[in-house]
Amino acid sequence: MKKKRIKLSGIYLAVILFLTYVPILLTVVYSFNASKLTSVWEGFSLKWYQELLRDRDLREALINSLILAVSSCSAATVIGTMGALGMKKVPLKTNGLIESISTMPMMIPEIILGMVFLAAFSLVGLPFGMTTLIISHTVFCIPYIFMMVRARLEGMDQSIEDAARDLGAGPFRLFWDITLPMILPAVLSGMLLAFAMSFDDVIISLFVTGPRTNTLPVKIYTKLKTGVTPEINALATIMLAVIVSALLLSNFISTRKTRRKVRDI
Repeated sequence: MKKKRIKLSGIYLAVILFLTYVPILLTVVYSFNASKLTSVWEGFSLKWYQELLRDRDLREALINSLILAVSSCSAATVIGTMGALGMKKVPLKTNGLIESISTMPMMIPEIILGMVFLAAFSLVGLPFGMTTLIISHTVFCIPYIFMMVRARLEGMDQSIEDAARDLGAGPFRLFWDITLPMILPAVLSGMLLAFAMSFDDVIISLFVTGPRTNTLPVKIYTKLKTGVTPEINALATIMLAVIVSALLLSNFISTRKTRRKVRDI
C-alpha cells in the first residue's frame, strides 16, 4: 500500500512538473529560433533579441510598467502600513469590519474592479492615462501590504514597545527605532508582492489606460492577438532570466546570513 502511494505521488509530481516547466522550456528554446514560425525550427539565432531591442513601442511599454509598478507599490506601502499600524494602535469594535473592507479588492474579480474604476474616473472626468493607472493599481495593491504588516504586528511582543516608552522614547523614536525594524521584513515582502501584481496586471489596466499609455502586459496581450512571435518569446526569456537571477541572489544572501549566524553561535 505504501509503495502504491509513493508511485502515485511520483506520477503526480512528474505530471505537475511537466505541465509547468515544459512550456517555459519551449518558450526559451524557440526564442533562439531563426524561423518566424514557432512550430518550425530553422536553427539557432539571436535576431529576435536584436529585433526586441529595436522595438521602441515595447521599450516604452516596459518603462511605463516599471514607473507604474514602483509608483503604485510605493503609495500602497505607505497607505497599507499606516492603516495596519492605526488599527493596531487604536483598537475599535469596528476593526474587523474595517479589515474586511480593506482586503475586499483582493476578493473582487478584476473585471469588476476594472469596470468600477472606469465608471468612477469617467464620472469625475479624470483623463485616462498614467494617473488613472497609478490610482487603480494602488487601490488593489494596498490589501497585500496591509495583510502582511497586520500579521507581523499581531506577532510582535508588545512588551518591547512598552519598555521603549518607559525609557523615554517618543512616538517618532519608538516607530523609527523599534516598530519599523520589526515590521520591515513584512513591509518589503508586501512591496515585492504588490510590485509583481501591478507589473503583471492586464485586466484592470485595459479598462483604465489611455490611448497614449501602454503597459508591457497590455502591449504583449495586443500582440498575441495576431499570434505568438519569437520576439515575445525573447522578451519572456529575458524576464525569466531576471527573475531567476533575483531569486538566486536572494537565496545566496540569505544563505550567507544563516552561515554567519551559525558561526556567531
